This record gives sequence, structure tokens and C-alpha cells, in this order.
Amino acid sequence: MSGQEFFQAGERVGVLTTQPLDRLLDYRAPEGGCFLGAYVEVPLGPRKVLGVVWGPGAGDFDSAKLRAVIRVLDVAPMRTEMRQFLGKAADYTLTPMPAMLRLATRAPGLSDPPSMRKILRRGDGVPDRMTDARSRVLGVLEDYGGLAFTPRELADMADVTPSVVKGLVKQGTLREEEAPRDTPYPHLDPELPSKQLTEDQAKAAQALAEGVHSGCYGTTLLKGVTGSGKTEVYLEAVAAALRAGRQALVLLPEIALTAEFLTRVEARFGAKPAEWHSGATMTERRRVWKMVGQGAAQLVIGARSSLFLPFRDLGLIIVDEEHDTSYKQEDGVLYSARDMAVLRAAMCSAQVVLASATPSLETWANAEAGKYKRLNLTSRFGASVLPDMRAVDMRSEDLLPSTWISPTLKQAMKLRMERGEQSLLFLNRRGFAPVTICRACGAQVACDHCDARMVEHRFMKRLMCHQCGETKPVPEACPSCEVEGKMAPVGPGIERLAEEAAALFPEARIAVLSSDLFGSARALKQRIEEIAAGEADIILGTQLVAKGHNFPLLTLVGVIDADLGLQGSDLRAAERTFQLMRQVAGRAGRAERPGEALMQTFQPEHPVIRAILSGDEENFWKAEAAERQAAGVPPYGRMAGIILSGPDLAAVFDLGNAMARNDGPLRRIGAQLFGPAPAPIARVRGRHRVRLLVKAPKGVPLQEALARWTAPLRLKGDLRLSIDIDPQSFF
Repeated sequence: MSGQEFFQAGERVGVLTTQPLDRLLDYRAPEGGCFLGAYVEVPLGPRKVLGVVWGPGAGDFDSAKLRAVIRVLDVAPMRTEMRQFLGKAADYTLTPMPAMLRLATRAPGLSDPPSMRKILRRGDGVPDRMTDARSRVLGVLEDYGGLAFTPRELADMADVTPSVVKGLVKQGTLREEEAPRDTPYPHLDPELPSKQLTEDQAKAAQALAEGVHSGCYGTTLLKGVTGSGKTEVYLEAVAAALRAGRQALVLLPEIALTAEFLTRVEARFGAKPAEWHSGATMTERRRVWKMVGQGAAQLVIGARSSLFLPFRDLGLIIVDEEHDTSYKQEDGVLYSARDMAVLRAAMCSAQVVLASATPSLETWANAEAGKYKRLNLTSRFGASVLPDMRAVDMRSEDLLPSTWISPTLKQAMKLRMERGEQSLLFLNRRGFAPVTICRACGAQVACDHCDARMVEHRFMKRLMCHQCGETKPVPEACPSCEVEGKMAPVGPGIERLAEEAAALFPEARIAVLSSDLFGSARALKQRIEEIAAGEADIILGTQLVAKGHNFPLLTLVGVIDADLGLQGSDLRAAERTFQLMRQVAGRAGRAERPGEALMQTFQPEHPVIRAILSGDEENFWKAEAAERQAAGVPPYGRMAGIILSGPDLAAVFDLGNAMARNDGPLRRIGAQLFGPAPAPIARVRGRHRVRLLVKAPKGVPLQEALARWTAPLRLKGDLRLSIDIDPQSFF
């Protein structure tokens, strides 16, 4: 990094742009000069593009031909620690710097000059008549809890014409105001009274607060059984950061969790924090980005991408449910938000809290090795106790064909219905049926563009490919043999399970929680709030329900297929099954009423099933760690996945074979190369996919070797190569 902090007008500056270029571009500093890290608008050919002043110019371009920076944006310059973080993240993930900068500048209207704008809020007037379009406009305002919108944004979100919005303004139903485009967030007060903590919680909260007050980097695993009050503990760490005048970031794995969490934050600190996720409006996202940079947002609740916000003084990062696979970005820039949180904290002397009832093996191993501190919460908060867990041996259950709810589970559900309590049935499969087969010829309906079977979604009356999103009607005649009336769904999806539950309990109110059944994050949040308020007797859910939701009336969890995750060759299959089952079971009995979890399995003697039922977590982690260590795989070894793709299978394999023949840089560090081989899903969106896997000892410079190995490659035509360091999935 350059030691020069300010560049006078006309001085040569090096600008990193968001465009896919392999170097900094030289420009002349504008009139009035610019600071190192300034966000600027620069000419690139006929276009104006966004960039950041990264240092002095290289000086390898004729200064007489240099073009000047057009203008400096009116936002706080990028701090040194942020530039260092982007650089290290780029080196670790082998990502070009322009792509990293795009992650750090995802704020709509960032280059717009500061100005006033017209915004709309709900007024006191009542429309002379209520139309469907007007109802949608008012519904949007209600869904977003009274937030203000620009006229265009409100029209777009309600899917109405601007004239509908103007008509409501004229009638006083909407109130027009002039407001600054971006305003500071309300002050959060850490001195407001917190909930009464147990002795366990108070000790953990004190330890986290001391870490924050130290002003140094540190990472702590906060491990507590489901319902033990981890949130209340780490909110005290947030309070410590606010008292120290530093900013805090809380990462959540699921947007649907934010509504309940925001309510808890508001109760603790007296105001709502900033939100950063795909469910936030464009206007709100721009405001968050700018206020974070000015220090006018003390706390941000966000998805994984909020790690790249320009915090002025970040002192604490919480990664809630740190084991969750959604923290891994699987397209574009491939990164783990958990790992990047630790890196970001190290860059700015902040504390990291990794909170989970079932931590990832990587985090558990780091805590065992002493790299991370560990705090344990061993009992549930208040009157609630951990659910009683037991297996339902499906080999001895008398089950009718094409049904999946065992008599044992049915009887337990009936008992809950009689008591006015809720039951949850968990099946980690979206749709109605995972396969549609022809009973005449045996052909399965596959996607036209992917090597994947199409899943029937009966609510939509369509077949859908879960790889590319392609849909088509359920065929009357077999596409292969053209025989009519022989197409049959095979296997259960969550929608098929809902049909079975409705037939067994016709009087029950049934709610299905699956991500593909809700048009927006707000709609999903609202449904979850309704269920928590008791507006359902039976809840059916996919993986979505395992993520921290609190249903006070829920006392029974039934896992329909506990064996599902144990299939396949994924090295993390056992770990993920253990985490998912424990998390799902933890939804039961979170209030005063005791809970029970029943796991339907054909393998009750399987070591993972036994570990889940016994609750002997430490022995499970030790056994899993020993297996991984013996195999030399993460976290006791390094891995990288390379995916090659293109429309021509032969060309993709030719590239893979050429890479395998020239693997000298990998062999020099003791790494092994496996492949090329067809990826488990060998075609997606018409592109053939070939996979290579690199396995290396822990501690070797894997990224350097990969960079040297791939540097000579010149990808021709439509060939693509992506490198995934520490892959989480192997599809």
C-alpha cells in the first residue's frame, strides 16, 4: 500500500475499477485533488465507470494522454483496512480484484449526487373507492411497516402504473414529503435494561464484553443447546461494542429470521438497526451503505454480503448459526462468509463470535486447537427443557403404500391436536415428488437443459428443474414412449406430505414452509409470524424451518426421512445430517411445554443416528475429526474444486486433460489431483460440467500453486473455469 494519502490536482493516480480488467488504470487527479481510497467516476472508452483510488499511478503510460478523473463521489473514502481485506480475500479465493470491488460497491445510486427527494408515506385520507391496484399499493406500505418509498419504487413494488400512486396522493391517502436521500439511523442505547440472564449466560456475556473492550482481534465459539439464549448473550457483546463507540455486524443465515430478531434488538436498544439483505428496498440499501461509511449506522443486521460494507470502525462481528451452508457463496465470487468474517475482523482489530448449537467441524477443531476461545451454554433458558428424542424404526412400522407418516408419528400428532399444541413434520425436499416416471417404459422426466430430474410442484401444476429453474407442464403422455395416462410421481416432496397430512387430519390447519412457495421474503416472514401466533396446527417444512425460528406452541417434531442426508459421497454428509437433525429437533419445546422429536429411520443403528439421539455431541465430533484427519481432508487438509464448463463436452474434457497433464505446480507442494471427471450434475443450463479436485496437506501454499498452474491457460470460445477454495458442496 502507498504511503501517500492525498494526491494534488493533475497528479497521476492508479484507479481500481469495477470492470473486468487485470490492472489498475492511470488517471490525473481532478481539480481539488483526491484522497487515497476515494470513490471516483472515471472515463473508460465512451463510458463512465466507478472506481477507487488505489495508490499512485504506475507511470507506464504517456502522461500527455492521461484522462482526468471526472469527479470524486461524496462518500467517505475506502479505509486502508478495507482495501487490505479485499486484497487478502482476493488472494485467498483467487478472485480478480475488480470482482471483489464489485462486492464492496453494491449500492444502487452510489454515484448520485446528494439531494432532496420526494418520498411517500401513508396519509390520513381514505380512497373514494378501493380498487385492486390501490389495495396493492397500501398493502406494500403495510408489509414494510410504515417505511417511506419514492413514487417510482412504490409503483414498481405494487406493480401498478405511476398514475395509481398519483391518484392516492391527490386524495390524501398517501402523504408526500421532501427528505434527504440518506439519513442517519436512530441512536441505539446500550444502557437500556437487558433481560435477566442466568449465571451461565452472564459469565459468557461478561467474557464476550471483555473481548470487545480489549480492542484486539479474537474469535470465540459460543456453543449452546437450542433455546439456551445465545442471542441474549451476544446482544450484550453488541452493547459493549456500542459503549466503546464501535460498530457491530450480525450475520443471519436466513432473511425470514430478521423480523423476530429486529424486534428483539429494538426491545434491547430502543430502536431498529440497519438491515442489509435482498428483502430490503433499493433506497434502504443505498442509505445503509452510505451511513455505515459515515459511522451513522451503529449496528447492521445482514446477509453474507454485508461483510463488504464500508464500516468506519467495525468492532464486533456475530455469525449466528455459523454452521449454516448458506454462508457459502456458490456463484460469482466463491467465498465462505464465516471465514471472511474472521479475516475482516483480523484486519480491523475486531472480535468475532461464532454462535451455534451444532458448530461446523472446522470451528470445533479451531476451538479444540486453541485458535478460538470457547464458551458453552449447557441448559435451555427459563422453564423450557430439551426435547425427548427417539427413533421410529420404519422396518417395524405397518405403513400403507405411497404414505410416509408412520402410525407412531400419527398417534403423537393426534395427541398434540387434542392438547391444542403444534406439530412440525420435516422433509428436506421441495415440491410434490422428486421424480416423475412412466409406468409403461420406465423413463423419468428430465430437464432439457440439465442432467437433473424434474420435480413436480403440484401447487404450481408444473414440473421444475431445481438446477436451472426451467419449468414445464406435467405431461399427459410420456415424452419417451408417448403412452398416455401412465405418468406417476415417485417419492415424497413436502407438498405430497401436506396432502397426506390433510387426509389424516382433515380438521387441522396446515401450513407449508418452503422457500419456493413464497413470492417475497416479507410474505415468508409474515407467515412465520402467523404460525408463531398459533394460526396452524401442523407445520410442514423443508430446511428453512431448522434456522432459528421460535414457535411457542410447537411440542412435536417428526423427521420423515432421517436417512436422507446420509446418502452420497459428500465428506460432510454425516456432519450436516447431525447438525440438521439436532437443529430441527430443537424447534420443539422452546416454551413451558415439554417437547418430543421422533426420527423416522430405516437405520436406527447408524452411528450418526445414534449420536443424534444420545446427544453425545463431543464424542461425535471427536470421531468425525479422527476420520477426517486420517483421510487428510478439511479441516486437517486443504481442498480446492475446479469446475470447467462449456457447450461442447469434448472441448471441456480436452481442457481438463491438458490441465491434468501439466500439474507440476501442484505436485511440487505435495498436492494430489483427481480427475477430470463429469461433475455429479454434469450439465446445467445446457453447459457440460467437468470437475477436478485438488487435495493438499495443511499448511502448504495451495493458492500460489493453483495460480501458477492455471496462469498459462487461455480459455477459448465459451469455455469457463472456476476455482472453489475449501468447497462446501461437490455437485
